[in-house]
Amino acid sequence: MKRGSRLKKLLAVSVLAVVCIGTAELAVCRVADPALYERIMAPVRRTASSAWALASAGARTVYDAASDGASRAWDKASSAVTGALRKDGEELESQAVLEPDEEPVPLADPAVTALEQRETGEVLTGGNREVFYYNQADEAWSDQPYGRDTLGRYGCGPTCLSMAVSSLTDRTVDPGEIARWAAENGHWARRSGSYLSIVKGAAAAYGLEVESLPDCDAERLRLELAAGKMAVALMTKGHFTNGGHFILLRGATLDGGILVADPSSRERSLAVWDPQVILDELSKSRSSGAPLWLLSPADS
Repeated sequence: MKRGSRLKKLLAVSVLAVVCIGTAELAVCRVADPALYERIMAPVRRTASSAWALASAGARTVYDAASDGASRAWDKASSAVTGALRKDGEELESQAVLEPDEEPVPLADPAVTALEQRETGEVLTGGNREVFYYNQADEAWSDQPYGRDTLGRYGCGPTCLSMAVSSLTDRTVDPGEIARWAAENGHWARRSGSYLSIVKGAAAAYGLEVESLPDCDAERLRLELAAGKMAVALMTKGHFTNGGHFILLRGATLDGGILVADPSSRERSLAVWDPQVILDELSKSRSSGAPLWLLSPADS
């Protein structure tokens, strides 16, 4: 055996012996003289604690960096998808809740329309049928996720469609269910609300017939609603919002007024609206059938 190898082996054995002896002596010291044992071990514990803190901080830094990187990657991917969809002509106004500057319309006579509390929830009366009413700000779902946003802030689309599906079919679906479906099927628009494709997509998924009415006049709108159909309307700045906003047109009165179900306002849902006001404040978008979609049961 070479001299260098013998020296390394001797050194290893010596170190092991010192460790073993030191460990044995510490064990004896712990029993025989606890105070001395604590004085010996105190700096060791401080060193170990510092090393653990440094290791934990390092791990946290790595985790935070990884999380931040994943978040940036997600945002970049979302932006790429958004850009691709907008190249097809879909320019979105933000559907974040933005209260309108216009003066509110007075509430209607309760004999014309009212909001009643039933065992199944809130119901709007009037028109040709009663309508399940959901408000996106209600505590039951306002904090529920809509993609990476919240229903309370950006969920007018899912909330509007949950009212339509629950009222026109034999299925009762709340805004949270529609929001999950929309996010899973590519209709959620990050920090904007919903892509306009959500209307036709939800109609197909939940058993409704849908027809686009891009250039509807007041007379046809009244006739269609009086016949028991409903319409999803994409509104722009005016009496309903300061941005973009989905509402449900739910019926017509005998004197030609329009009844609505506004997912962000009970008060606006209890007014009778001049159809021309609604038509004048429709979005200018013509993407995916906007700004007006007529809905009816698939078997009608």
